[in-house]
Amino acid sequence: MNSATAFPAHSGTVLLQGAAGALELACTVPDPAQARAGVAVISHPHPLQGGTMTNKVVTTLERALLDLGFATVRHNFRGVGASEGVHDHGLGETDDLVRIARWAQAGRGGDTLWLAGFSFGSYVTMRAAGSLDAQQLILVAPPAGRWDFGAIAPPRCPWLIVQGEADEIVDPAAVYAWADTLQPPATLVRLPDTGHFFHRRLIDLRDIVKTRLADRLPPPRTA
Repeated sequence: MNSATAFPAHSGTVLLQGAAGALELACTVPDPAQARAGVAVISHPHPLQGGTMTNKVVTTLERALLDLGFATVRHNFRGVGASEGVHDHGLGETDDLVRIARWAQAGRGGDTLWLAGFSFGSYVTMRAAGSLDAQQLILVAPPAGRWDFGAIAPPRCPWLIVQGEADEIVDPAAVYAWADTLQPPATLVRLPDTGHFFHRRLIDLRDIVKTRLADRLPPPRTA
């Protein structure tokens, strides 16, 4: 594992210094022939409930974005894996995400920034987005009703929200009611017979991200 000073030229795990200590990042880079001038940072579910950057929804998002030509960064929140510090209820995690996103965007030569999050990671993504010039948000099972999304000013960029209609952890009705308040309006995809962790629906999730966002891609990356 290397200390992060520049975005790696090849896929691998690195450490980036954050406010509470080192942060563990897993970076991937696309095939040069498919590469776009974009980088996406993906945040995982709640650390105190087993969430890590190896969560299957998180790695599915990584795969979809990599297929679209993005360099990607998954990361462990503070106190998870090799990331130092302790859980800070979304506050310190927001600062860490801002730090990671700015490092990734600078290291990629100012590439277009997309942000994605699953569950608690969606909440942190929302809190961080206002401090970042993100051009697209992807929120999977955002925990509206469990965390105070209404207190967060929505960023002025396009949104994709994917919500399972049989979610046993997040109330789908609360997500739909919150989504109805968003301006600009979000693209909301409801998946029937789908629980919180998208068991047996991960391929569907990957395909939704790829097809719904295919017309929003940044230009091809030049060497």
